[in-house]
Amino acid sequence: MLQLDDIFKSFDKNNIFKDKSILQSNYRPNEILHRENQIRQVASILAPILRGERASNLFLYGKTGTGKTLSIHYVKEELLKRVKKDNDFKLKIEYLNCKLKKVSDTEYRILAELIRKLGGDVPTTGLPTQSLYNQFIDMIDNKKQLIVLILDEIDQAVKKISNDFLYNLTRINSELSKSQVCFVGVSNNITFLEEIDPRVKSSLSEEEVVFPPYNALQLQEILKSRAEKAFKDNVLQEGLIAKCAALAAREHGDARRALDLLRVAGELAERENSKKILLKHLDEANNKIESDKILDIISSEPKQFQYVLHSIIELSKKSKNTLSNYLGKKQNNEPIFTGDVYNYYKEVCLKNKSEVLTQRRVSDIIQEFDMLGIINVRVISKGRWGRTREIRLAIGDDIIEKARKIISDSINF
Repeated sequence: MLQLDDIFKSFDKNNIFKDKSILQSNYRPNEILHRENQIRQVASILAPILRGERASNLFLYGKTGTGKTLSIHYVKEELLKRVKKDNDFKLKIEYLNCKLKKVSDTEYRILAELIRKLGGDVPTTGLPTQSLYNQFIDMIDNKKQLIVLILDEIDQAVKKISNDFLYNLTRINSELSKSQVCFVGVSNNITFLEEIDPRVKSSLSEEEVVFPPYNALQLQEILKSRAEKAFKDNVLQEGLIAKCAALAAREHGDARRALDLLRVAGELAERENSKKILLKHLDEANNKIESDKILDIISSEPKQFQYVLHSIIELSKKSKNTLSNYLGKKQNNEPIFTGDVYNYYKEVCLKNKSEVLTQRRVSDIIQEFDMLGIINVRVISKGRWGRTREIRLAIGDDIIEKARKIISDSINF
């Protein structure tokens, strides 16, 4: 019989953590380091709502882990603290993450979630979307109030739905008589505004605040500040904070990644019953997070992206097996070509009764996978037959198998 007493007893000792929650993404510190300028800008743009005036729509953008969500939550809490009880208007500030599953994939679900956040109730499905939109308008306009809607990762909603939905939301004030609404859009995609309909861009981004990546020194200060509260004394090997900051700075200055690295390194040290978090634990954490990040990307991509990746994985597997049999030895990462991927992809779409994208659009998706580090793409010349792109998988066999399961669970194979 499996004995677990020793494992559980070792965790009872807890040599590493004082308060692990301080390293988690939902922790909100009292002081947000190196974002003072951005917080001041956001506060000055939204401040008019305290005297009952609608603020300009605001758009915050920057890479993942640059403090956008943390900063807007900080300003939100400060605004709510300062609302006077004797005002002749009511102020509501609601936050919605548009990347959450079962929230952002249809216009209906986003409207339903906004109505719930404002205190209403709607069925999960069943009503026409226009009826739901009318209900949303009625709820907002039933009394004098100012509403600020914070739509985080707004690019994800637009990617899955359309520009029109966002345009209708940002023009909602023309249908209100008692109330006013302003929007704060937040996006990790720094080119998002360039890609959307100009009408939406002008409505959504009346004001913009850019969040630049943190540099290695700024990340070190953030990590030291959190580590002092999260870990017990003298558990970090010398140089660990600096290396953790350097790894995250290399990944576009992502503070969230830096904190995740530190937390996971601590968890790995704890599992080994180590009294210190060593540099080797940080290296192991880095490898683990890379794998998890890739799988998270694959699971959250739209079905068309999953069809293309499925085609690449299956063709790569067939190519590797064929060459291995021919040469009599195991081969790794054998190349395939864009034309083969597109032909296989078309078969997958037909099997799933899905729209077949153009070859150019599929090429764009392949390029995105290359940028994400899932595949490596190399342009090669075929002389008078033109050029093609050679594709190799850039992820290990263990991740490939997990990716295949994610995709097969998501779509019909």
